[in-house]
Amino acid sequence: MDIQHIVVIGAGTMGHGIAGQAARVGYTVTLVDVDQARVLAGLDAIGRTYAKGVARGKMTEAEAEQGRSRLKASTHLGAAVGNADLVIEAVPERLDLKRSLLGQVDAAAPDRAILASNTSSLPITELASATTRAARVVGMHFFNPVAVMPLLELVRGEYTDDSVLAAVRAVGERMGKTCIEVIDSPGFATSRLGIALGNEAMRMFEEGVASAEDIDKAMTLGYRHPIGPLALTDLVGLDVRLAISEHLHRELGTDTFRPPKILRRMVRAGKLGRKSGQGFYRYDDA
Repeated sequence: MDIQHIVVIGAGTMGHGIAGQAARVGYTVTLVDVDQARVLAGLDAIGRTYAKGVARGKMTEAEAEQGRSRLKASTHLGAAVGNADLVIEAVPERLDLKRSLLGQVDAAAPDRAILASNTSSLPITELASATTRAARVVGMHFFNPVAVMPLLELVRGEYTDDSVLAAVRAVGERMGKTCIEVIDSPGFATSRLGIALGNEAMRMFEEGVASAEDIDKAMTLGYRHPIGPLALTDLVGLDVRLAISEHLHRELGTDTFRPPKILRRMVRAGKLGRKSGQGFYRYDDA
């Protein structure tokens, strides 16, 4: 399938990251959100990402301008997806919200369109059941920041067609990503492993085994992880990690995925990580 027009729904961190990277490599992209302020904020964030790329020699000013020229913004979902080849939803990690949204997209998008979810843990097969095109629904799990992180986790639902997997793999590779393919299983590969490590790191911190800094150094220096599990939790967002932990605990039933008490306490206190200015570390630039 020849994919030319990509629609990204949700102009937050992941949505604008996906949209910016897709436009950068030559796709026509429409970024959609519920109000104009959010869409404009997303476009502004893409502009800043491009500017950083130019400053670091990762792209030329001409390439940045071409990327910006391929971007459009919309607050009208139906009109935006009316000529889409690929729709990627990047809205908050709630099953009811994503199912409702995909149902709306299914009704408005052309039959050829592939519907993809950027979910990090929710079941693709259940999301696909909200549409009339389960064979054309797939998971495309990007990582933050999208412009930098090289991995794209492709998730095959129960009914996902081989040609759909091949098409989104081609999109991912064009965006500079290394793709892995997993079946539709709770947490897929990345979230299941990441949450297991992150939860244990939080329990160790709660028990006073070591400081946050030293727990993170154990993994960055001892195991060559690029970022420690507690710093990564701050980056992803403690509220996001809590939601994924709760989902995996419900699905898999093991204590490994039971949310640590400290995680619940910190989320209740509004300590969500980088986006709130405080998590396991403090951030003065939040």
